[in-house]
Amino acid sequence: MKYLLMCCHEEKKWDSMPKSECDAVMEETMAYVEALKKSGQLLAVEQLDPIKTAISVRVRSGKLSVTDGPYAETKEQLGGFFLISARDLNEAIQVASKFPSVRFGTMEVRPVREIPGSGHEATAS
Repeated sequence: MKYLLMCCHEEKKWDSMPKSECDAVMEETMAYVEALKKSGQLLAVEQLDPIKTAISVRVRSGKLSVTDGPYAETKEQLGGFFLISARDLNEAIQVASKFPSVRFGTMEVRPVREIPGSGHEATAS
């Protein structure tokens, strides 16, 4: 099964951390990402630009609205994601729990729902 792990943290907290600490977290993360790649569990990974670059798009009553910033004000912001393959939710939680960012942020874990006819139907893992 596929699971999306969404890495959320307070950008202000991250930005206030000493560079050496940020570098250590990134180094530890990259080592874990490499291990997940080698095991075949990591399917995709992307880091996002800071929240100040976000644009929200809405269409209401046929009218387009484009605004700066995220959809909702939250304490933590989405910083990136990891698409993984895991046997079940328990294994996905275990994978998420080993990311360094969970020590100061949150990793949201969600099963990926396959869209029939998309060409990305689930395969046995």
